[in-house]
Amino acid sequence: MIKNEKITSRDVDFAKWYTDIVKQAHLATYSGVKGCIVFEPYVYAIWENIQKVLDEKFKETGHKNLYMPMFIPESLLKKEGEHVEGFAPEVAWVTHGGNNPLEERLCVRPTSETLFCEYYAKTINSYRDLPKLCNQWCSVVRWEKNTRPFLRTREFLWQEGHTAHETAQEAEEETMRMLNIYKDLFENYMAIPVITGRKTEKEKFAGAEYTLTAEALMYDGVSLQSATSHYFGQKFSKPFDVKFSGRNNELEYVYQTSWGASTRMIGGLIMVHGDDNGLVLPPKIAPTQVVIVTIKNTEEVLAKAHELADELKEEGVRVEIDDSDKSAGYKFAEHEMRGVPVRLEIGPRDLAEDKVTLARRDNHEKSVVTSEEVVPAISKLLDAIQKNMFDTAKKRNESKTYVCKTFEEARETINAHPGFIKAMWCGDEACELKMKELRGMKSRCIPFEEEHLSDTCVVCGKKAKHMVYWGIQY
Repeated sequence: MIKNEKITSRDVDFAKWYTDIVKQAHLATYSGVKGCIVFEPYVYAIWENIQKVLDEKFKETGHKNLYMPMFIPESLLKKEGEHVEGFAPEVAWVTHGGNNPLEERLCVRPTSETLFCEYYAKTINSYRDLPKLCNQWCSVVRWEKNTRPFLRTREFLWQEGHTAHETAQEAEEETMRMLNIYKDLFENYMAIPVITGRKTEKEKFAGAEYTLTAEALMYDGVSLQSATSHYFGQKFSKPFDVKFSGRNNELEYVYQTSWGASTRMIGGLIMVHGDDNGLVLPPKIAPTQVVIVTIKNTEEVLAKAHELADELKEEGVRVEIDDSDKSAGYKFAEHEMRGVPVRLEIGPRDLAEDKVTLARRDNHEKSVVTSEEVVPAISKLLDAIQKNMFDTAKKRNESKTYVCKTFEEARETINAHPGFIKAMWCGDEACELKMKELRGMKSRCIPFEEEHLSDTCVVCGKKAKHMVYWGIQY
């Protein structure tokens, strides 16, 4: 396979490789505001497919979409102290309406907990109004200092779910349920294996009782927090006075959750699966699953291409025809750059012999089938590609996951082989901060199923309480 010369090799300069793919695959362009990007049509189509999967799963579990205002009054944002303190450094403020100064500053939403609390305080009266299961699709603004397309932008797209419940048990079950929906999305649709678990106190969401997370590992061994689900308990309902009349006719505070995932996952999709020829997209979320490339645009070839496209569409396959007058080689490279899972090649000679060539994007294997075999062959190929992409990523993750029992082992490992480090921890924040001295490494999560690697903390040597996944992060 000839390497695409417009893309820096990912093994030479991973950051440059990433930027090259974003540019060459026409995923995003920079706007006139630093840290804000234009989502080009192709990447927005990827986002729409992800959105469709999640939206269906949310609605299957009883959630309904709504939309909150973009602006939050400063006084409202300040009602939950830990929350506002956590977001204050990233908040963008509106101070004027036209030429007139506002009486109160307005925050451009970095997240919408406060708005949902205000809404729930007005609309929840009785236990009969519970649970409230809401989600919104929107953009948020966080004034990041260092930006990179999709991974960290000052405005990004996401969904944020906010729910209110009668009991703590119901809210905690919701917190886990939504994390599992994210895990299903990543592993079964995006072919990205994730580690799930609980964040440490230091790394949890500002204002939460605890945070659950899905952590993915990129090709370069750097981790990406891909989605989070937070249990709030009554930490928001009390300051915002979100009460309901309980079954005993006494006023009680609701128990709340919040959960979200953003367009950051598109960055993860690029960095887990992409190669030196561009994107490699899992079939389940690829905008185009099959591209039919005509070698010569004779009347017969075009008719056959449209016939095959119609047959595939009837089976629910997302297909397009490239009958442009570009050279075959140029068209092949273009669709490889876009990560289209299957390329179907057809020309006059193929037509005469009643055969077509099928090329896989994930491993570049080719096969030849008759026109009658196209539909069943492609159906099998798409399933095989989806599975192979997940298995390949999982195998790579396993090869980049290391066990360290001492601080020096952790130092040597993260310097030589970035990846997930599994190590025991005493629970002391000072030891967590000490680990950060190693290339900025942070705790990623305490997994739900902890392994007993040793009796002692990797940093201080005292008795260990938890096994933790550690790693450098994007």
